[in-house]
Amino acid sequence: MESVNKERIILVVCGVLFAAVAITLAVFGNPKNMAICIACFIRDSAGAMQLHTAAPVQYLRPEIIGMILGAMLMAVCTKEFKSSAGSSPFTRFLLGFCVMIGCLVFLGCPLRMVLRMAAGDLNAWVALIGFAAGIGVGVFFLKNGFSLGKATPTRTSVEGLVLPAVVLVLFILSITTSLFVASTEGPGSMHAPVAISLIGGLIFGALAQRARLCFAGGLRDTFLLRDASGLITVGILFLGVLIYNLVSGGFNIGFAEQPIAHTDALWNILGMFVVGFGATLLGGCPLRQLVLAGQGSGDSAITILGLLIGAAFAHNFGLASSAKGTTPEGQVACVVCIIVLFVIAALNMRKQAV
Repeated sequence: MESVNKERIILVVCGVLFAAVAITLAVFGNPKNMAICIACFIRDSAGAMQLHTAAPVQYLRPEIIGMILGAMLMAVCTKEFKSSAGSSPFTRFLLGFCVMIGCLVFLGCPLRMVLRMAAGDLNAWVALIGFAAGIGVGVFFLKNGFSLGKATPTRTSVEGLVLPAVVLVLFILSITTSLFVASTEGPGSMHAPVAISLIGGLIFGALAQRARLCFAGGLRDTFLLRDASGLITVGILFLGVLIYNLVSGGFNIGFAEQPIAHTDALWNILGMFVVGFGATLLGGCPLRQLVLAGQGSGDSAITILGLLIGAAFAHNFGLASSAKGTTPEGQVACVVCIIVLFVIAALNMRKQAV
């Protein structure tokens, strides 16, 4: 009992610190209601590397780099760093691709959904319905034998260090050269100073590794195991940001005129349905994938590559939504992603013993 109480205290403290990091990043220049968003920041980073040419969303976000490195450092310190790979890598790439499409139809990852909810954006509350429904469907398949197989330890730790090394090199290049593109207007032009962004990412990644923070996992475990402890940190993060918004005047309840959001309720629901369903099949939301990759998972690194390419594809082919709403192409892509997820889920169900 004492160990359980201690662990819950740690989760509460982590939630408070998560809120503090998000608030700090927003105060120092990150977009409103997007202080820290995995999907949006991966999209911006894809733009910085010119994988897409949407000028308003191009900036190599230090937060993403910091989260991977912070998770790695925490995993090393706690002796949890373990290089592994081999659990259906291409399927995970495809799932990551679909999850990113869902995020960009909604305009945000589960983390941003919570931040938007805490700012009074009712569109995000509507999207929560789809997110929870997607997780519920994913749990159904988990209960009926869905599995992508088991990852196995790699021969050396090199495999698990590749992604942290790559993002470190990218960060060094971003501050020492003009290799990457940066937006002069739009969300990509709104960012905290590099040092604050990097430190914020390092703290967030390290704490997320310690707290096992996963926005999909918290609901998944509630549905599957009747264990809601994974929602403690999410709840504290929400309350912390909500209190800040109420005190600072940043709380604006309603559907219309929300920063970088649209009011297409059906597609907010379906976009986050894709995210919830896909994240459950993957075993973690986009943030959790960054953390797992940081602690050595080659499979999560492949998933992140899927997220990156998905973001580029969405902007190159007009699938991403905007404040004006969704696009016909994005709507079709969202439906296709739902079909793909059901196919993947069905084809990866283990046969029951007779």
